[in-house]
Amino acid sequence: MTESLRVAVIGAGRMGADHIQRLNTRIHGAEVAAVVDVDLARAQAAIEGIPGAVALADAGEALNNGDVNAVLIATPGFLHEDILLKAIAKDIPILCEKPLTPDAESSLKIVEAEVALGHKRVQVGFMRRFDAEYASLGKIIRDHELGELLMLHHQHRNPTTPPGFTNEMLINDSVVHEFDAIRFFTGEEITSVQVRMGKATKNAPAGQHDPQHVLIETESGVLADVEIYVNARFGYEVATQASFEDGIVSIGGDKGPYTRSAGRWGGNVTPGFEERFGAAYDVEIQAWVDAALEGGIGGPTAWDGYATAACCEAGVEAQKNGEKVAVKLAAKPDLYN
Repeated sequence: MTESLRVAVIGAGRMGADHIQRLNTRIHGAEVAAVVDVDLARAQAAIEGIPGAVALADAGEALNNGDVNAVLIATPGFLHEDILLKAIAKDIPILCEKPLTPDAESSLKIVEAEVALGHKRVQVGFMRRFDAEYASLGKIIRDHELGELLMLHHQHRNPTTPPGFTNEMLINDSVVHEFDAIRFFTGEEITSVQVRMGKATKNAPAGQHDPQHVLIETESGVLADVEIYVNARFGYEVATQASFEDGIVSIGGDKGPYTRSAGRWGGNVTPGFEERFGAAYDVEIQAWVDAALEGGIGGPTAWDGYATAACCEAGVEAQKNGEKVAVKLAAKPDLYN
């Protein structure tokens, strides 16, 4: 059993920099040993004030550093496969930000590599599972407090999108979280996805149809829908309403105090995902560290990453043809049962 994690953080961009500070200031049992970025100056800036950490420009160099015994991958998704395979070969704990890889075929390779290793090393960064409200709703579902879960209604709204945010990214970068949430809540695989496109906002950039309505079905027939609206202009809002046999439960939505004063009323909406899920990220990383120190993982598996990649592929196909598209999955290895 490892006494502490000496983590190489691969990628010092927005998400990587956030995790570097998290590991350095709020997480117990782990420390930053190395930061890797193709922009070496950015890696050097990220380790400022972190004793003993080194800045590197190559992930392979970090994985071969004898002072590193764990890796956190926060690079763009298209770079994940090679780093994951090398880290699995090293048999060290891995936290990989979503997506596991950008497509189901390469994600399945990661699953197969881990199966060949014989134990789970990869935890995928679906942070919503660690949000307090998500955890509460998950417990209500699992404990059957209100009877059987029948339907899930999701709203996923961003204030705006960065340049280059494509139509497909509404599925691959945004609805991917709902795919994982639905699998988390139901404990089932998703069997089909359909995407409907109605009236579009004038605020969407060229080539992007926004909002979209995503219709989803699970193995037992639970129906779920997602309103994905990424140019909503008012803030970042992620909400879910669950319909049960004996009641309705809602989570997410507006945050902070609801104030009535001077003839007006209202509350606040978080401006971005860091504010909405900051606490969830803390819980997620601590869970990964705690489990890794015991030789396991503390959250979503490589199979979860593969299954959501397959859902995304079905979703992008459904965007294009407007039809209900079946989710195609390989047989689930015993390692993940």
